[in-house]
Amino acid sequence: MHTYPSYPPPDGRAVVDFVRENPFAVVVSPAPEGPPVATHLPMILPPETDPGESLAGVTMYGHMGRANPHWRLFRERADVLMVFSSSHGYVSPSLYGFAPTAPTLDYAAVHLTGEATLIEDAAAALEVVERTVSALESMRPAQWDPEPSRELFERIIGKVAAFSVRVTGQQAMFKLSQDMPEDVRGRVRDDFDRGPHRHPGLVRLMDHMEEARR
Repeated sequence: MHTYPSYPPPDGRAVVDFVRENPFAVVVSPAPEGPPVATHLPMILPPETDPGESLAGVTMYGHMGRANPHWRLFRERADVLMVFSSSHGYVSPSLYGFAPTAPTLDYAAVHLTGEATLIEDAAAALEVVERTVSALESMRPAQWDPEPSRELFERIIGKVAAFSVRVTGQQAMFKLSQDMPEDVRGRVRDDFDRGPHRHPGLVRLMDHMEEARR
């Protein structure tokens, strides 16, 4: 990913938090022939893992259906790219208050590279599925209890390919109108908050960015 110096994350911790809060990733693998192969799936950072301000060196976990042949590529070549992104908010020049200018889009994206390893043990694969459910349910105020469905999980785990990814590198770009004056940033933020196309995730990121400026 090409990154611009004008649009860095406020700090390394913001990158870690972003990946935790936006776990639905695009996982990309090189193919022996033809174009790369990509699958959309949640990639989980275990809650007990505290990577500090960089995800390099941590292990993340994911799973996909065995009907998807993507997981077979992990046996041939372990290199993967994981793409995490926010929604993309259109920034209208009507918010700027000056001219000439041009429209743009605000967004945040994190790219992680790493090495994938298949998890062949059924019990360990089941643990990955349960960790994934726990991580996603933790974002809800009223959380679903999976215990009554554990027997179902155990019955279908053979149809799941679980894997881990050891992160080897990260890139991040948080394009949140940092290059605009404070009053413009405020109008962009309010448009994302109360405008016709709302982006609460971008609002939170912009608020964090403003706090980091102070």
